[in-house]
This record gives sequence, structure tokens and C-alpha cells, in this order.
Amino acid sequence: MSKKVAKSNPSRITDHASRQTIQVAAGLILHEGRYLITRRKGGVHLGGLWEFPGGKREPGESLEDCLRRELREELGVEITQPVRYRVIRHDYPDKAVELHFFRCSIRVGSVRSLDRDDLCWVPPEELTRFDFPPANRPLIEALQGLRR
Repeated sequence: MSKKVAKSNPSRITDHASRQTIQVAAGLILHEGRYLITRRKGGVHLGGLWEFPGGKREPGESLEDCLRRELREELGVEITQPVRYRVIRHDYPDKAVELHFFRCSIRVGSVRSLDRDDLCWVPPEELTRFDFPPANRPLIEALQGLRR
């Protein structure tokens, strides 16, 4: 009796365990009871959605240095020492992300949109009025819970 062996199509197999996790540092900048959020440019992953400012960690870079660099490049500001707040891991169909959120304040500079479509200051209770990536939902719920 012979056995039939099904051949798999490697292009259709998704190995979630072997996917690289992208580490992102994001700033929770609170000023006068409002958080700074920015809108991603169109044409990029999750383009047009709102997020807390920050970006991808480069090889050899600490998460704190990543956050400082990204906020300098995107918003033209220098920040105070970042304080770890929360880490959220989220699996998208094409990638996994690990979001490291830090509390910080603006030390030097005025916020301006250098690499974003838009930005605004939003009170926690109004964050749900903006379209954020799914990975941000637990954070938004936590920030809104702080006000209750």
C-alpha cells in the first residue's frame, strides 16, 4: 500500500513563530490634560490612522534613544527622561509589533509636524473618537481609566 504525500506550497505557509517582531517606542506626552497624537501619512503601513508619536527601534539603539530620535525627527522636540509605562504586543497578518509606551514631556522646542499628516492634543475621554491601529486599543482603555 502506498501513501500519498501532499506537497505543500511554501508561499502559502505562514510561520508566525519565525516572524520578526518590530519594536516601536512611543511617547505619551501629556500637557494640560491632553495627549499628543499624530496621524500617519498615507501609503505606509496603517496609513491615515492616528497614533502616539514614535517609531521603529534601529539596531543597537535603546528604546529610550529611539523615542528621543523619533520625536526629534517627527516633531522637532527634545523630551525629558522617558519613563516606561506599558508594553503591548500585537500580531498583524503580515508582522508582529511590540509597542513600548513611555511617559515623557517636552523639554525643548515647539511641536510641529515634520513627518506626519497631522497632529493634535486630545483629552483621554476623546481618544476613542479617532481611528487608531488595533494594537493601541488596550492603551487607550488604560489611559481613559486613569481619569475615572
